[in-house]
Amino acid sequence: MSITSVGHNIEDRVPDKQGGQSVELTSDKHDKSDAKSAQLKSAVLPLERLFALQLQSFFIGALSLLAGIFIWHLATKYNFNYFINFENVPSPVKVGGSFLTHLGDPEFYIHIAVSIRRILIAYSIAVVLGVITGVIVGRSKLARAAVLPYIEIVRPIPAVAWIPLAILMWPTEESSIVYITFLGALFPIILNTLHGVDQTPDVLVRAARSLGASKFAVFYHVVLPAALPSIAAGLAIGMGISWFSLLAGEIISGQYGIGYFTWNAYSLINYPDIVVGMLIIGGLGTLSTYLIKLIMKPALRWKEKQR
Repeated sequence: MSITSVGHNIEDRVPDKQGGQSVELTSDKHDKSDAKSAQLKSAVLPLERLFALQLQSFFIGALSLLAGIFIWHLATKYNFNYFINFENVPSPVKVGGSFLTHLGDPEFYIHIAVSIRRILIAYSIAVVLGVITGVIVGRSKLARAAVLPYIEIVRPIPAVAWIPLAILMWPTEESSIVYITFLGALFPIILNTLHGVDQTPDVLVRAARSLGASKFAVFYHVVLPAALPSIAAGLAIGMGISWFSLLAGEIISGQYGIGYFTWNAYSLINYPDIVVGMLIIGGLGTLSTYLIKLIMKPALRWKEKQR
């Protein structure tokens, strides 16, 4: 053993005067502090990297939108007419001016509020019935055989095709619009819930039953958590389609709603307002879908930890 290593050993450990046992000196303390600082750095770095990635994604998305608006501006300025005709399409400047004008109009906010109210009513009913139906159909072969044919027949019918029948079925225009919007959200929720229940690993179900779990315990602790990712996807898709269906349903409304606002602008040949209505619907649909994902995020935290 070299003299240097012996010297380090002597400096690192000295006999304790009271118990005769060796005690650690400053070198071990420095090692522990270095380990703690390394752990703190390793915890901070992923947060900084995540923030940088989110910031990068935001800037890329903003640049992409600006590029799209610039192409739109060029197409309307030079009257692009090759397969797609931009001669009558309003420019971004005209649409922006029309939007700013409507921001000072109280009736514009009434249109938005009425549409949001209809979405909330129709979507809430669709969530309750869709998730319950999807779970029952997914867990029961008898229910699947009885209910699935109706779903597959009714699901492909577009919202516009329901308008005449909805007017005949429901006593008021308001209930007809809510019904059409409800149908748009219902089927994606049912099918995604059904898919999630079907994808539950049988091994987990058998393991829970072998440990004495009841049917309710198996459903609550095994089937439902396994199906939650698909249910969350169905809720997000259903929200987007419900806005699409709302636009079709509000065509039959003679008073308020952002869909009615857009259709009325088309009837009055007010082209900027048509685009304003379309962008409002797109913005509200995007925001509501994001809120659904945000609400479901705590329930899916276990899935993120597996990555």
